[in-house]
Amino acid sequence: MKEDLIKYVEDNVVVKKEMPKFKAGDTVTVHYKIIEGSKERIQQFQGVVIQLSGSGVTQTFTVRKISGNIGVERIIPLASPYIEKIDVNKKGVVRRARIFYIRELRGKKARIKEKRV
Repeated sequence: MKEDLIKYVEDNVVVKKEMPKFKAGDTVTVHYKIIEGSKERIQQFQGVVIQLSGSGVTQTFTVRKISGNIGVERIIPLASPYIEKIDVNKKGVVRRARIFYIRELRGKKARIKEKRV
C-alpha cells in the first residue's frame, strides 16, 4: 500500500524535466536558481561529475570544482525544481562510475582525458 502511494506520487505529482545524459568524469555547468528574500537569480556551478546515485525521482549527482585552491562539492537532486538547465561541457574518459580518487589529486594529475566525438 505504502509503496503504491509513493509510486503514484513519483509518477503524477513530480514534474519531470528533460536533462542531458551525463556520467562520472563529465564536466557540466548546472544553472541553479537561488532565491534570496524576494529576489531570484540563476547561479552557474561548473565542475566535474564525481558520481551519480539513486534512481528515478531520488536520483542525485555530485559535482566537484576547485574554487580558490579549495575543493567544493555539491550534491544536486536531478528532480530539483531549482535546476534551470544542465549543460555538458566535456565528455570525460574514466573507467569508474564513482571517481572519488580525484579528491586527492591536484594540478595536472587531476585532469581527465576528453572523449573525442
